[in-house]
Amino acid sequence: MQMTQLDRVRMICMALPGVSEKLSHGEPTFFVGKKVFTMFANNHHNDGHVAVWLPVPPGFQDLLIATAPAIYFRPPYVGGRGWVGIELAAIADTELSDHIREAWRLVAPKKLQALLV
Repeated sequence: MQMTQLDRVRMICMALPGVSEKLSHGEPTFFVGKKVFTMFANNHHNDGHVAVWLPVPPGFQDLLIATAPAIYFRPPYVGGRGWVGIELAAIADTELSDHIREAWRLVAPKKLQALLV
């Protein structure tokens, strides 16, 4: 059975401490505590992207989009807060995992962060 893009994202997210998955705005969304760190977007409002939306450190959104516009984009709603969209078909598992782990670190409580080596 072939892994879907959602399965791929879910596997990475759920391996992190304190993570839960809930539907938010009709899409699978991953939380650490009550804070969102990764949103799955399956052709959101027919935008053509099968992607994740997640926070990145300040200044990284513009850099990522300028460096690799086929992979990264400014997502609606959360793009104004520095989040980035990542086209899932265009990124390797290791890079995707790095971005998701960093997003988790940006919002996870310090006690949980200590659990991630």
